Amino acid sequence: MFVQTVALRDVKFYAFHGFYPEEQLTGNHFLVDVEATFVPQEGDTEDLSRTVNYEVINTVVRLEMQRTQKLLETVVQNIIAAMIDIYPFVRTLTVGIRKLHPPMPGEIGHSFVHLSYTSPN
Repeated sequence: MFVQTVALRDVKFYAFHGFYPEEQLTGNHFLVDVEATFVPQEGDTEDLSRTVNYEVINTVVRLEMQRTQKLLETVVQNIIAAMIDIYPFVRTLTVGIRKLHPPMPGEIGHSFVHLSYTSPN
């Protein structure tokens, strides 16, 4: 049995997520990773309806990054929920968001929220 992975890495956004009002006013740079695994369906391997389309992943991520949230955990959960609705055949989904240079004392490269989903089937 084959397991296929389709992913986007380091998709960059400027968005306004953050718990503190200042973060929602000034915004920040974010990098998003999405990885989906599934068992490929038999048949035409050139048929986009039989796979996860990374253009669709990009659209889902872009829409969720435009909706300001206080917590990155909420953004990640929303991306996973949307992906499951579109691709119910996905076995696992992993989504991570990095906030570059979060506004706090010290030199911090990024903060990170990562969530994995595994289908019960």
